[in-house]
Order: sequence, then C-alpha cells, then structure tokens
Amino acid sequence: MDAAFTAEQDEIRRTLREILGKRCGPDEVKAAVRTADGYDRELWQQLSRQLGLPGIAVAEEYGGVGCGPADLALACEETGRALLPSPLLATAALCVPLITALGTDAQRSALLPSLASGGSTAALAVPGPALATALALTGEDPAGQWSGGGRAGGIQARADAAGEGWRLYGEAAQVLDGHSAPLLLVAAHAGGFARSRTLLFLVREGAPGLVRSRQTVLDETRPQARIQLRDVPAELLGAPDGEGREADVLGALAATGRTASAVLAAEAVGAAGRALARTAEYVCRREQFGRAIGSFQAVKHRLADLYVQVQAARSAAYYAAWDPDQGGLALAQALEALRMTAGEAIQLHGGIGFTWEHDAHLYFKRAASDELLFGPVHRLRAHAADRAGLFGPAPAAATHAPAPAHGPVSTVAAVAASSPAQEKVAV
Repeated sequence: MDAAFTAEQDEIRRTLREILGKRCGPDEVKAAVRTADGYDRELWQQLSRQLGLPGIAVAEEYGGVGCGPADLALACEETGRALLPSPLLATAALCVPLITALGTDAQRSALLPSLASGGSTAALAVPGPALATALALTGEDPAGQWSGGGRAGGIQARADAAGEGWRLYGEAAQVLDGHSAPLLLVAAHAGGFARSRTLLFLVREGAPGLVRSRQTVLDETRPQARIQLRDVPAELLGAPDGEGREADVLGALAATGRTASAVLAAEAVGAAGRALARTAEYVCRREQFGRAIGSFQAVKHRLADLYVQVQAARSAAYYAAWDPDQGGLALAQALEALRMTAGEAIQLHGGIGFTWEHDAHLYFKRAASDELLFGPVHRLRAHAADRAGLFGPAPAAATHAPAPAHGPVSTVAAVAASSPAQEKVAV
C-alpha cells in the first residue's frame, strides 16, 4: 500500500484551499449562514464546476468524478478548515451512498447526475435525535426501532389504497440542510407489528403535505430543519425482489455511517488544525509584560499538547479514510481534538476570544454541535470497542477490513508525514 497522496489529490487540496481562502473568510461564512439557504449558492456552484466537489464519490457513469471515500475525506478536511457552510456532507456523504447502494437503475440514472453536478442537493431525514443511531455510529438497533417501531411517534409509512405508492406521516426534527434540499431521503417504519421494518423513501420538493421549517441551532454553519410529513406521497428507494423482500436498509445505513464518520473525522481535523494555527499565530503576536505571550512556558506546553492531539487525530482520520471500519474511533479522536483546541483557542485569545465578532466561537460551536449530532465521544468509543469484541465476543454482523502488511501505526504515520496540509505551529 502506498500511503502518500497522489498528484491529483494534492492538486484537489491546493485548488480547494486557494478558492476557499479567497471566498470563505470569517466574514463570508457569517454572511452565508444568514441567507435563506444557509450557504453561498454561487460558491457552491463554483466548487461544483471547477472541482466536481459533490460528485467526487459518484461513479463516472452517473456524471461523477469516480473517486473514493479517501478523496472525499481529503476535500472535507479543507472545507472543515474553512468551516464552509455547504450541502456537501448531507448530499455527498449521506445521500449519494444510499441512492447508489439501494436505488434501482432508473432511480440512480435520474438522481445521481444532478447531485454530482451540484444542480440539486439532497438531505437524509430520520425521526427524532436519532441520526447517530440510524447510521450505527453509537450503537446498533437491528429492529430499527428508532424509525417508529410500530408505535406512535417517529415516521410511519403505509401503502396507499391503490397499492401503487406510499404515504408518509410523522416528523423529523434535526435534518441537515433539510430546509433547502429539493430531494429528501426519508427513513420510515412500515408494516406495523406484523412485518416491522425500516424503509427509505424519496420525497420531492413541493410534495403535498410536506412542511419544512429551518431551526435555530447552536452551529449556524450546519443548518438544520424540522420536516413534517402529513400524509405525503413518497416513492420507495429501491424495489422489492421477486419474493417481495426489500433491500437491507439498516445495513446500507450502517455502511454509509462508516464512510461518513471518516469524512466527518477529516473535517473536524481540518477545523482543529486551523484553530490551532491561528491561536499559535496570535500568541506570537500578542505581547504582555514586554514579551510575546507565546514565549511563556505555560503557553508553550498547552500548545504542544494540542499539537500532539491534533496530529494524532489527523493520522487516525487518514487511516479511517483508507479503512472506513475505523471511522468511529477516528471520529471520536477528531471530535475530542476539535473540542479541546477550540476551547483553548478561546482561552488563549483572551478577552477578544469571547467576543461575538471574533470567529473562535465558530470552531467551538462546530465541535459542540458535531458531538450532539454524531457523538458523544464516549459512546463512539464504546460502540467501536463492542464491534471489535474488546470486552467480549464481537457481534456476528461486524466486519473488519484486513490490516495493511506493515501495520496501521506505520501506515498512518507515513500518511501524516507525507501530508502537505499539516498546519505549521511554531512558538
């Protein structure tokens, strides 16, 4: 295995960093999140046209770039570094893999090209605060009870009277980019107690009975919406086989969760690295008692500890991009590194770090919001330990990719050493 980045990957990173450096500064981020969509549509189209950003992990036959999860993670490290508000995560990391895995040929041909080109976006709607459970990040629910479980609440699906379609009713409260995406992938419970199962459905913008409202959230760079479904017509994603069995929706969601966790880990590492670099730059500039505060030993120790933590998280994220089965641990490491780095950034910036005008709070809110959505860290680690059988037999359904010949530690060390993206921290 060659752990170094390819010339194409380095070029993606360089071009993306250059564009975001010009178009996605702190003021631009704050302006973008206050628009109706919650992101800069013009910048999104530029990233789609020049880099094919939303189509990185889409097969070429559907108009995508045809790269893999590692390339998407690499791009998300740069978007995380700039805290880019965009539908990239909801569309490319969550919805595209599900449509690719479960959709019929006709559905893939109809949906993926527009998603890959940036002409359309998609959002995954799961009921309640259950996104981490649905993606099997913090635990597994073989029965899919989080979708409704045949009881009141959740989102319920029933076949219409003619037997030619489905109707959905229920509510999803935390849908990433759900207020602006023209296409919704809705996870719903069907079959009642007799044939209880979780299915995925396609709901288009403007469907009768669909009510969407943007929510006030902690992290404005990750806009969320409340989706209400009032007897909404929907199309089943995929088709039953010859015996009437639907596809393994829960398995596809878990597989998507493993890839998404690697992407999220890379994004968090990018944010943590940028917050650390900016803090190191500030303490070298800020003077107190006639000398830069970065020259004090106590400050040096704090920054050195953060640097080690961020670099460890970066190595874990790169390894997870190669082996998504390690995504849960990498995400836990990255979220912890981002939380610690963002908190220290506020402290070391002193009085200005607490102000609304400074952007240190944006990194702290991203850390807190991601833990609420995809964590918490201790549950991510506990689930990874359960899957690995650390405290007992591993579940039969758990699968693990073979370790590289020269071992994971040397692999991530080689990847981290080869990366040109490491933030320079020198105090």
